[in-house]
Amino acid sequence: MPPKVRGVLIAGNWKMNYGPKETEAYFRAMAAQAPSLPSDKLRACLIPPAVSLATAQHLASQNPFPITIAAQNAHWELKGAFTGELSGPMLKEIGLSTVLIGHSERRQFFGETDETVRKRADSLIAQGFEVILCIGETRAEREAHQTEAVLRRQLDEGVSAAALSSGKLIIAYEPVWAIGTGLTATPGQAQEAHAFIRGHLKKTHGAIADKIVILYGGSVTPENIDSLLACPDVDGGLVGGASLKPESFLALLSKVGRTFW
Repeated sequence: MPPKVRGVLIAGNWKMNYGPKETEAYFRAMAAQAPSLPSDKLRACLIPPAVSLATAQHLASQNPFPITIAAQNAHWELKGAFTGELSGPMLKEIGLSTVLIGHSERRQFFGETDETVRKRADSLIAQGFEVILCIGETRAEREAHQTEAVLRRQLDEGVSAAALSSGKLIIAYEPVWAIGTGLTATPGQAQEAHAFIRGHLKKTHGAIADKIVILYGGSVTPENIDSLLACPDVDGGLVGGASLKPESFLALLSKVGRTFW
């Protein structure tokens, strides 16, 4: 396998699953099975729903290996009349420093746009947060051969130069047609999309593109993680269903650790 010069990040998005009690049970099970991981090069991250963030952050501090807890979303304003939203200061108060934004489900069901993604990213990064920013095409867009046009638009309109140069931005490519469907982009399809993303950022923003971590998100499992990470521009995974069972999430981490270090 080629060396992963940017390291590897495996981030598990729990979506709307697991309240505080289930979160406690998850971390207990994970602690009992904890593998030995090369933590200097392999990062683990879990992204619970809002109600479980404080519990997860507390338990992560006691975990046998380092694990980052991230929020699934945050508003660009620091406070105000935004019912249902979380602010950066609220997340900082419980010790969080990473936020996922622009997930396809936020775009599909909650009206998220490239403009609001950009506003969230710029505000959160200015506050000192690390941001995982999601982009990706639908099945209809792929079948219409619009993948590159969609990715280009999402990058141009949703990602600012300030965010890219901050060292705090991670891009997650999630082919929407492969999320929760059991379908997975082939390694070739994943590499093609990731290479386009990096290449476009290089054209528009220069050499900083070589340092940007780009995750693949779309039915990532312990069975396919090796072939995906063998791609030179795939720097990790944004994992959905496979992160909901601690044994499956740990299997992903262990496999990556054995394969690359």
